[in-house]
Amino acid sequence: MTGPLLKVSGLSVAFRGKTVVEDVSFTVHPGQTVALVGESGSGKSVTALSCLRLLPPSGSNPAGSVILDGTEVIGAREDDLQRLRGGVAGMVFQEPMTSLNPLHSVGRQVEEAITLHRPLRGAALRAEVLAALEAAGLPNPAGRLGAYPHQLSGGQRQRVMIAAALANTPRLLIADEPTTALDVTIQAQILELLADLKQRFGMGLLLITHDLAIVRRHADAVVVMRHGRVVEQGPVAEVFANPAHEYTRMLLATEPRGHPAPIAASAPVVAEIADLRVHFPIRQGLLRRVTSHIKAVDGVSLSIREGETLGLVGESGSGKTTLGLALLALEPAMGSIRFEGREIGGLSRAALRPLRRRMQIVFQDPYGSLSPRMSIGEIVGEGLAVHEPGLTSAARAAAVARAMEEVGLEPAMAERYPHEFSGGQRQRIAIARALVLKPRLVVLDEPTSALDVSVQAQVVELLRDLQARHRLAYLFISHDLRVVRAMAHRIAVMKDGRIVEAGEAEAVVADPQQPYTRALMAAAFDLRPTEQGDTA
Repeated sequence: MTGPLLKVSGLSVAFRGKTVVEDVSFTVHPGQTVALVGESGSGKSVTALSCLRLLPPSGSNPAGSVILDGTEVIGAREDDLQRLRGGVAGMVFQEPMTSLNPLHSVGRQVEEAITLHRPLRGAALRAEVLAALEAAGLPNPAGRLGAYPHQLSGGQRQRVMIAAALANTPRLLIADEPTTALDVTIQAQILELLADLKQRFGMGLLLITHDLAIVRRHADAVVVMRHGRVVEQGPVAEVFANPAHEYTRMLLATEPRGHPAPIAASAPVVAEIADLRVHFPIRQGLLRRVTSHIKAVDGVSLSIREGETLGLVGESGSGKTTLGLALLALEPAMGSIRFEGREIGGLSRAALRPLRRRMQIVFQDPYGSLSPRMSIGEIVGEGLAVHEPGLTSAARAAAVARAMEEVGLEPAMAERYPHEFSGGQRQRIAIARALVLKPRLVVLDEPTSALDVSVQAQVVELLRDLQARHRLAYLFISHDLRVVRAMAHRIAVMKDGRIVEAGEAEAVVADPQQPYTRALMAAAFDLRPTEQGDTA
């Protein structure tokens, strides 16, 4: 085959009469990486799903032409589509936790991807599964075959998704935000892995991403989308050096900038931990005896003052989220946890309940953390119903409206449901839910990881503004060191459950002292390949 591996011509997609993708055309050649970029709602994922006819048949109406490996996808028969899906083109989805079956083990899910296209069984099948997981860089693949998705970190789940997509050595890989949930060093490893596979097998790569630094380094061509249409495309070097469309120029110029407001000299300590330890037992044998422990958090001490942001960074599996949950007494822990000067580590659920309104959390995945069966008004007001049951419905609605306005949402949106909002809007809803209770401490667990660069910058500005107005203390957990640099007063670096380096944000970024920290900073700001292993 000498022509394009994938040729999209005049693709248009409508949902129930509303056009969401219009007249999109591009090509992907063997050995080429083409990046689809644009803000949330620009039509990138719909375009990618259309290439394999993965859109729901009811409600969607694709038109135009998509030729994959010489086969017309639009209007193709089911047996042709089955051959193309996985055999010719593999796909890595954005959210592995919702794409992986929670009831099936890791090994079984990769097995399924293989047996759909090759009649392997027994030892031969197991060998192929292990080879795929090893190629995707999953640590100890033989020991993880029986693990379930919820037992893996975000980085590990994404590697399982990549293993399933690559199991049959496809000629084209469609990767929808494949590194969104990964820390910077593993992100670099995954991208180098994809580049190596592309070179070895002549594989084409259609990469959907909001990270323009990744596009600059790893893509050959870029297709810029806005409101369902292509506004500009061409070789990456040409488009980035001389963007013709104002929207492309805006994307290239937008990234989190600036610094948080200074902390008052008299600002009190809001939360502090001393020698905090969270150890998870490992049980083996018929009687499930405890044989050892995973030291997720191992002897960590830190404090956060009023109006201060402490950035917590490190690779997937380093213990960042576990530490954040333990700080809020949501995860059993040993050691000292003090909030507003009071020891809370050993308190019962009943004793903790009055304190909960003053310590809140915003989770990484705003879609997964918002109930799809509740309206936005009900979601934001749920905490008020728990902590202020005496409020009238009118007073509660007024408080919800104020919280929505503070995060830049129209109060009239309160009757709508989460699926009707973009990723950035859903994250604002999650922030409003936390702020409506007027907390003093907010744990922000990867709050910008799933957002495109322009929305990231907006959320960073929003969080800094809210902090300055309400003197909030933030524990900001993130793998994106460019965002952390714009948000944090201090940075603490975690590795294997311990703090390996801590200090003022600019000092840690500009002059890291530890080799591990230097590797993180190199991957974040230079995007050079790294030798660091995946500790996920």
